[in-house]
Amino acid sequence: MNKYINRDLSWLQFNRRVLEEAQDNNTPLLERAKFLSIVSTNLDEFVSVRVAGIMDKIKAGNVESDFTGFTPPELLNEIERMIDQLIKDQYQAHDRIIRLLKNEGIAFTTYGELDDDQKKEMEAYYFQWVFPVLTPLAVDKSRPFPLVRSKSVYLAVVLKQSADISDMETHVALVEIPANLSRFIEVSSQIDSKKRYFILLEDLIKGHMHTLFNLYSPVAFHSFRLTRNADLVVDEEGSDDLLDEMEKVLRKRKRGTPVRLEIEKGFDLAALELIKNELEIDHHLLITAEGPVDLSFYMQFASSITGYEHLKYPKFEPMYPREFSHTDDFFSVLRKRDVVVYHPYESFEAVTDFIGQSAADPDVLAIKMTLYRVNGDSRIIQALIRAAEAGKQVTVIVELKARFDEARNIEWAKELERAGCHVVYGLAGLKIHCKMTLVVRREADSLNRYIHVASGNYNEVSARLFTDIGLFTSDPDICEDVANVFNKITGFYIPRSWHYLDVAPTHLKQRLFSLIRRESENASLGKAARIIVKVNALANQEVTDQLYAASQAGVRIDLIVRGICTLRPGIPGLSDNIAVRSIVDRFLEHSRVFYFKNAGSPQVWVSSSDWMTRNLDHRIELMCPILDHRQKSILIHYLMLLLDDNVKARQLLPDGSYIRVDNQKLSCRSQLEAKDLVMVKYSSSAIPMKDEEIAVPLENYIEHDNHKPVIYH
Repeated sequence: MNKYINRDLSWLQFNRRVLEEAQDNNTPLLERAKFLSIVSTNLDEFVSVRVAGIMDKIKAGNVESDFTGFTPPELLNEIERMIDQLIKDQYQAHDRIIRLLKNEGIAFTTYGELDDDQKKEMEAYYFQWVFPVLTPLAVDKSRPFPLVRSKSVYLAVVLKQSADISDMETHVALVEIPANLSRFIEVSSQIDSKKRYFILLEDLIKGHMHTLFNLYSPVAFHSFRLTRNADLVVDEEGSDDLLDEMEKVLRKRKRGTPVRLEIEKGFDLAALELIKNELEIDHHLLITAEGPVDLSFYMQFASSITGYEHLKYPKFEPMYPREFSHTDDFFSVLRKRDVVVYHPYESFEAVTDFIGQSAADPDVLAIKMTLYRVNGDSRIIQALIRAAEAGKQVTVIVELKARFDEARNIEWAKELERAGCHVVYGLAGLKIHCKMTLVVRREADSLNRYIHVASGNYNEVSARLFTDIGLFTSDPDICEDVANVFNKITGFYIPRSWHYLDVAPTHLKQRLFSLIRRESENASLGKAARIIVKVNALANQEVTDQLYAASQAGVRIDLIVRGICTLRPGIPGLSDNIAVRSIVDRFLEHSRVFYFKNAGSPQVWVSSSDWMTRNLDHRIELMCPILDHRQKSILIHYLMLLLDDNVKARQLLPDGSYIRVDNQKLSCRSQLEAKDLVMVKYSSSAIPMKDEEIAVPLENYIEHDNHKPVIYH
C-alpha cells in the first residue's frame, strides 16, 4: 500500500460523504434533496477540471506514476469505477427521496399523467412561456451539427416522415432546454388540495414535441448533457492584457474538448452514435441516468418551495457581533481590541458595514481590498464605488482567474474601473487567494491603519452557508505586514522583513515546516507537543512527509480536513499519532485554523490557505496569528468542539475509506453547538485566561491503542 492517498480518489470519497447526507434519514427531507444537487455540481467541476486534465495527460502519452503510485490510465480507470458507483447510489437516493416527498404531498409527475384540466393549464403555460424561446436544431447535410453547450440539458429528437418507426428515413434534431426558465413547474390540482404537483420542463416540452416539427413525426426523444474541458490554460506571459486574455479563454471554454456525456435511460442508439461521432468523442465518461439528467435543479427547488418548513433545517439568523452592535464607529472599537468574527454564526454584515463606514467616513483616505469570489448585487462593491466617487484612493485586486467566476469578476473589474478605482488583475503565474482589507484613516495628527483578514471570500451569500473566520485589528505590525502585501502585489516591492504574517508562495510553507519541526523537537525533549489543523484539503507531499516525521517523533496530531487528504493516518511506525476527521453538515466547513502547542505556550493562526501544492506554491496566501489572548482561547475551544463532534464527523482509515465517528458518550454536533460557543466570547468568566489552562484539555481528545487512533470524548 502506497503511503499516500491519491488526491482525486480522496475527493471522490468526499463527494460520497456529501451523498451520505442525502441518504441520511436524520437529514430533513428537502435538505436531502439539496445534498443531491451538491453531489451533482461537485461532480460537474471535478469532471470538467480534474478528469479533463487526466485525459489530456493520456492523450499526450504520459505514463509516469504520480507520488501516490498511479499512472494517468490507471487513475482514470479507478475514477470511472468510483463515479459509476457514486452515480448509481445517487439515483437510488433520488428515488427514495422522491417517494418520501410524495408521501409529504409533493409529487413530481409527467405530462402524460396529468388530468385534462392540468393538461390545459400546462398547454397554456407552454405556449406562453416555453414555445417562444425554443429553437429546434435539425441535423442534415445543409445544417451542420450545432454547438452543444457544456452542462446544458438537451433533447435528442428522432424524426420520421411517418409515425411508423420502421418506415422512411430517420432524421435527428436537438432541442436545448432553456436554462433561463425554471427547470420545474408547479401544476394546480382541483382533486386534492393537500398535494402539490410539479412537472419538469423537459417533460413538458416532450409532451408538445409535435409543435416543433410539423413536417416530421417525433418517434423518440431523450435527454442528454455534455461536459466539456474547463481547465484551459491562460497565456499570462504572452498577453499584454490579462482581462482581454481571460475573455478569450472564456470563449474557448465553450468549445472545450468533450469529457463526459450523460444520457437518459433508453436513449436511442442511432441518435447516440450520431452525437458521439459529431462531437468526435474518442474517450469520455458515458453516464446513463436512472432518472432526470442533472439533479442540480433540486437546490433551487428545495430552497424555493414554501409551506414545508418541517422538511427543512430550522431557520437560522446569524447574530450581529456584539463588539460592534452598540456603535457606529468600528474604528473606536478596534483601537481598543481585536475582534474575531465567526461566520455564519455571526453576521457577515459586520464586514459589509466596516467597508460601508470606511467608504462614508470623510477621514478615511484610502481603502485597499482583494476580491476573489463576490456575489451578485454586492454591497461591498457598491461601497467601494461610492468611496472612489467620493475621492478616496481605492485599490481593488480582482482575481480574474477564479475558476467559474471569471466572467463575473471581469464585469466587477470593469464597473470598479469606471467608478475610478485602481483595479489590479492579479499577477502572472499566481492566483491571489488571500482575503484582506486595509483602511487608512486620518486621526488627530497621524494616519492609522485598520485591517480585516479572513479565511473566506468577501461574498455575502456564501458567508451564510460557509463556516469562516475573520480578524479585525489595528495592530500596527500586522497592519504594516498587510500594507506590504498590497505593495508587493501592486508594485515593484519586496518587504525587508515581516512582523507576523506568513505569505505564500515566498515563505508560508517553510514557516509551517519550522512550526512542525519545533513540535517534533519539543516531543523529543519531553515537552508538550501537539498539532491541530483545520483545512479544506491536504494534498502536498512535502507537508505530508513533515507530518509523518512529527508523528514518528511522538507529536500527537489531529487533522480536521473537510475534503481531500493524501495523508494516511494510523499506519504503524509512520503515522501512529495522526488522526484525520472530516465534518460534513448543514454549513460547508471552510475555515482554516492552525494550532501548535509550543511547549505549553500555544500559538494559533487563521489562514486563507489550504495545505495543497497550488495554495502553498502557486497562490498568494496569508497566515495571520491571533495575538489577543482571549480570542486565541476561544479559537482553541472551537477546535476542541470540532474534535468532539460525534454526529457529523467521519474518521479517515488507513485504507482511504471513512467511517462515522461513533461512541457511547453524549452526542455532540459541532455546528449546532458552535453558536453557543460564540456566546462564550462575551462572557467574562467562561474561558480560562492562561494558555497553560487551555492546553491541558486538548490532550483528552485522542489516545492510541495498538497503533490505531481511537476517538473518545
